[in-house]
Amino acid sequence: QVQLVESGGGLVQTGGSLRLSCAASRSIFSINVMGWYRQAPGKEREMVATITSGGSTNYADSVKGRFTISRDIAENTIDLQMNSLKPEDTATYYCYAHFFRSWGQGTQVTVSS
Repeated sequence: QVQLVESGGGLVQTGGSLRLSCAASRSIFSINVMGWYRQAPGKEREMVATITSGGSTNYADSVKGRFTISRDIAENTIDLQMNSLKPEDTATYYCYAHFFRSWGQGTQVTVSS
């Protein structure tokens, strides 16, 4: 069992940046695939970015070149740097630990046009 807490969401203008952080209750990232997902009203939850225990990353086509996922094993955190934000990035963003099937509570990102 692991608890995940997201932070860093907020309201920004188109073209702005935000950095989201996911803090785990214990050290798990070295043996687990972690991911950032998002869900907008009326849409299904979608994968944004994932990172494996070996550091390999994958991104949704819609965010490639704009978002970067990273981890700090010592600090038990997973970050998502979001640049060049667009209104279509507006959603609740969730951290997910795949092996533990554990979700964070979500953090809201709103991009105004």
